[in-house]
Amino acid sequence: MRPPEDLEDLDPGLARARTELAWTRTAIGFAALGAAVLKTAPAAGVPVLAMSALIYGVGRWSRPPGRTGGHARPRRLLVVTVAVTLVSLVALAIAFFGPATYIRIR
Repeated sequence: MRPPEDLEDLDPGLARARTELAWTRTAIGFAALGAAVLKTAPAAGVPVLAMSALIYGVGRWSRPPGRTGGHARPRRLLVVTVAVTLVSLVALAIAFFGPATYIRIR
């Protein structure tokens, strides 16, 4: 008997671990961006930092109970989808309508 070619077939728990790491990396990325923006435009940096906490919390909350087996409830998936959409829209609004930084090209 040959082993499966896809690693997911060997250990389906790896997908959950990668998803948790992706949520954490995204939250850290938002926090770093918020800290950088906070230095130049505090009004735009504070919401980005708040969004990093929100992303981290939603990532932790969306895990199935016990972290082993089972799937997230459909309601949790809906909450995650709505939260990600809202964070994206807020980030887009800050990018377009936030305090403008003027770059002059000579």
